[in-house]
Amino acid sequence: MLWITEFSGLFSAALAMVILSPSLQSFSPAAAIRSSHLDAYFRPLPSDHSLRNFSFRESPIFRNADECRFSGGDSGVCNPSLVHVAITLDVEYLRGSIAAVNSILQHSVCPESVFFHFLVSETNLESLIRSTFPKLNLKIYYFAPETVQSLISSSVRQALEQPLNYARNYLADLLEPCVNRVIYLDSDLVVIDDIAKLWKTGLGPRTIGAPEYCHANFTRYFTGAFWSDKRFNETFKGRNPCYFNTGVMVIDLKKWRRFGYTKTIEKWMEIQKAERIYELGSLPPYLLVFAGHVAPISHRWNQHGLGGDNVRGSCRDLHAGPVSLLHWSGSGKPWFRLDSKHPCPLDTLWEPYDLYKHSH
Repeated sequence: MLWITEFSGLFSAALAMVILSPSLQSFSPAAAIRSSHLDAYFRPLPSDHSLRNFSFRESPIFRNADECRFSGGDSGVCNPSLVHVAITLDVEYLRGSIAAVNSILQHSVCPESVFFHFLVSETNLESLIRSTFPKLNLKIYYFAPETVQSLISSSVRQALEQPLNYARNYLADLLEPCVNRVIYLDSDLVVIDDIAKLWKTGLGPRTIGAPEYCHANFTRYFTGAFWSDKRFNETFKGRNPCYFNTGVMVIDLKKWRRFGYTKTIEKWMEIQKAERIYELGSLPPYLLVFAGHVAPISHRWNQHGLGGDNVRGSCRDLHAGPVSLLHWSGSGKPWFRLDSKHPCPLDTLWEPYDLYKHSH
């Protein structure tokens, strides 16, 4: 297709569970994240949950080490010394987002050189995040739900249809033109290494970098209607597409803007509404555009699937190899399980970064 030039939250994280767990291989990706009797246990806070119920401790102040090279001539977002990180903020996963930020600061050699771009659809979150991290380099970006609402098709679960899940598609438009690269992170993870190491990952000619999982049965991420229609399945002709989790990505925004990938993703979403070529929400458009053209990043930067799943509700172990980032993708979130007094063993690795007052 002429408009395809190059070959990803909550939803994409759940898919990773299906891929990595042998016990789930008999289930399709869609079946593994459908609602089940476990949903009530894993469900996020209700949408009308008030911010007055949130109370966070103030984070310690983290300073740059002596060896940090920080250009003091420009203290704004365009400073070339900055590491840019984008995270969504919403009521349901606010506790996870704050823990993620806290973990990044704790493990950064140059924490004052990290600039956080927070994407929100609720404007009342800014004062809370600033009071929790009073010295943080940050900017709040309002993502209007109507930007993408008409493009979202029904999915296997209503939670996957939330507009903020799609905000990552618009980073190139939302962030300042001077920001040429950004790390996008989900809200259900903690970083236990220096984020600058991930920032320095070389992308070569690619637009995005992410850990890839090429043992996945790629055909299962699209419907029979997709694979039976040449208009669609020839998208992957000449490519070696692999699954990747869109909860951890390094994105070259300069290339993204040049090739207009936001419009390309929107085009696939329009096709989905008309033709129903996948069942799973926000990830498949990324696979359609980028799979087979992703700069590979070490799996240590996305030890994902720790949240468990809705099919069996089981806890997960770490995958073999080193760990720089722990990702509770899947249905279960560590803060819910810790509060319920039924944590998985690895949830205790998330707990030290939790700043929620009521949890201690």
